[in-house]
Amino acid sequence: MIAARILAAGLLVALIAPPPVYADPVADRQILHLLNRIAFGPTAEDVAHVNTIGIDRYIEEQLHPEAIPEPAVLSERLAPLETQRLGAARLFAEYGPPPSETRGGAKPTQEAIDARIARGDAILQQARVARVWRALYSRRQLQEAMVDFWFNHFNVYAYNGFDALWVGNYENEAIRPHVLGQFRDLLLATAHHPAMLFYLDNQVSTAPGSPNARGLFGGINENYAREIMELHTLGADGGYTQKDVSTLALILSGWGFDYRNLAAGSGPAFVFDPSRHDSSDEVFLGHRIPAGGEEQGIAAIDILAHSPATAHHIAFELAQYFVADNPPPALVDRLAEEFLTSDGDIKTVMKALLTSPEFRDSAGQKYKTPYQYVLSAVRAAGAAPKSPTPLLGTMAQLGMPLYLCPTPDGYKNTEDAWLSPDAANVRTNFAVLVGSGALLNYVPPSEAHLVVVSTAPGPAKPVAVETGALEALLNPILADHTRAAIAGSPAALQAALILGSPDFMRR
Repeated sequence: MIAARILAAGLLVALIAPPPVYADPVADRQILHLLNRIAFGPTAEDVAHVNTIGIDRYIEEQLHPEAIPEPAVLSERLAPLETQRLGAARLFAEYGPPPSETRGGAKPTQEAIDARIARGDAILQQARVARVWRALYSRRQLQEAMVDFWFNHFNVYAYNGFDALWVGNYENEAIRPHVLGQFRDLLLATAHHPAMLFYLDNQVSTAPGSPNARGLFGGINENYAREIMELHTLGADGGYTQKDVSTLALILSGWGFDYRNLAAGSGPAFVFDPSRHDSSDEVFLGHRIPAGGEEQGIAAIDILAHSPATAHHIAFELAQYFVADNPPPALVDRLAEEFLTSDGDIKTVMKALLTSPEFRDSAGQKYKTPYQYVLSAVRAAGAAPKSPTPLLGTMAQLGMPLYLCPTPDGYKNTEDAWLSPDAANVRTNFAVLVGSGALLNYVPPSEAHLVVVSTAPGPAKPVAVETGALEALLNPILADHTRAAIAGSPAALQAALILGSPDFMRR
């Protein structure tokens, strides 16, 4: 507590000091700016790498993650996470609810319910551990940033029933393979995945008059049809009507679970059920979609993926995440044009964004989300925590528990969502924890089997972050008054002051 108060006093000095004055070369600040935006903050290794190959080549390298080898430490840390390698059907069969619960049979016992919750939590925790290890150690940093962006764009809430089983698989199979690919493929992959089908109730959407229209499958559900237009594609002002929502819900009826595969634990979890589908000829967003089956839904998704309104909506959100909370309209317009002319190629759009003057000139205009702050503090400090639980706990304290945003719009990435006195206090305490080295060796008993020690066993006692190395790494973004506050503080708190400074909070 005393350390936190001293740190808070030091931060107050920095906050009320004159505007920043920088003495370091612009090129050095640009490297840190780049790593703060397309990576989860700089590390000494990454800064040296960018210095060697140059900013333009680093951007091009990050746009092709498949060519970047991953470090051994990441492979070792992911190795114990067995459920990360299981398909959606296998996860359901091995860890899901009793069979009677899925099709209206006898009510399961409380013991069965408790066991299901425990199994779901264990799978969810492995998904969280995997996400944090990748964000910390992967050399494919832009890919990891894009996973963060797209998961929030296509958010599912892990505590929504079966989604605790599927959220990690959803990220690995529907999101991760497509983050720099074609938007249409990404959109279709999320639409087919059982996590999204369940979260927004499309798996029960059944055409009126269907012989199977009973119980949970009693009729049309418009939740997914509304959100795929409002959030995933066109945007709230994208020009669709309630009639379009109703029509799309009919077009997507019959998209659901293959219960036989779920019970068997193999094969695709998705199935199109023609007996629950309205196969009528439809007009959607002014486009005629002939009568048919699953191809009607695919045609509707193609219409949405290629709409100019979708291009603008996606361009705005990418610019907001990577450039500024209120991105320059001219940049958004250019990115939207790139989206349309490239047939929704995300890599092409991102290259235009990352090489734009607006991106280059936007250093410090973004405030780190809790997820970004926690990860960047650990990376900058060169820390090697044995468990990500303290990191995940801090994210949760800051209001951003991983995979637990209950609303379909996902977590915000704007300053007004995360900047508050209470949150600043939590960040301050975390900075002290990181700076002192206290988080390195903590492992919850429940995670002992997930810890790999062969690569970096760590010291027997916490070792404080070396302030000189940390200050040298971040010096280009530290204002003169911040450096003065650090120099006037006890040596034991200087690393924490750097990681808790207003300069470090921004990216």
